Amino acid sequence: MIDETQFLQKLNDAIDHNHITLPTLPEVALKVRDAVEREQSSANHIADIIASDAALSTRLLQVANSPLYRGRVAIDNLQMAVARLGVRLVRSLVVSLIMRQIFQATNDILDNKFRQIWEESVQIAAMSRVLAANMDHLDKEQAMLAGLIHNIGALPVLAMAESHDELLEDARELDRIIDAIGPQVGQRILEMWDFPQSLIRVAANFLNLEYAHDGEADYVDIVQVARLEAQMNDEGDFDTSILPQIPAFVKVGLEPEVNMIEIEGVADDIQNIEVMFLS
Repeated sequence: MIDETQFLQKLNDAIDHNHITLPTLPEVALKVRDAVEREQSSANHIADIIASDAALSTRLLQVANSPLYRGRVAIDNLQMAVARLGVRLVRSLVVSLIMRQIFQATNDILDNKFRQIWEESVQIAAMSRVLAANMDHLDKEQAMLAGLIHNIGALPVLAMAESHDELLEDARELDRIIDAIGPQVGQRILEMWDFPQSLIRVAANFLNLEYAHDGEADYVDIVQVARLEAQMNDEGDFDTSILPQIPAFVKVGLEPEVNMIEIEGVADDIQNIEVMFLS
């Protein structure tokens, strides 16, 4: 069994000495993020930024015309797409495209793991958006972004694992190491990206089911409940009796016996979001 403290130290040393490079936001993503944070930025201005990236432009138009967001009239220009989707969703799409590029590996075992984590992140993003849609104090597109980036700390861990045969040969041990140190690494990445504290807390605490705070549910609570709901759907023997003891579940206010997937319309919304990010 690998000592996760030593592994984390080696990983931090590798990052500090540029032996492993943390994922960075490209210039177009930084410009979009900064424009979103400036509330006076117009859809026209953001569309001009996005137009410099052909892949992002194409993806934005596809999403604007997808079942989840399409209106009566098809959209064929970026300004209308930004206006229809809203700037927060546009930012989420920018980050999602970057993460799809990041979630790659040269090793087949790790490539499969990358894909698994990405697909799980998209599922959690979709469920997080649905959960936040019923909470006036939270933004559903921000919640979706929280779901997308919640496990981003796994990426450098997987990169480091390429030099550890014992991790490549033992899937359970690899998962244990990811869970043990991924949140700390994810926090470091989002701090480097200058993300808001509300999202940095998600990466740092999504596995901490004792996470508690005053006030209404935050994005950590949303992501935790989304993960629990996903587990309930994946595991037939999931013990729902533990749910009332989890602060996040209490904050979000779901009844333990309620499976959100079975709520009318929820499954379709989740499927549409998953198709949007995985297609």
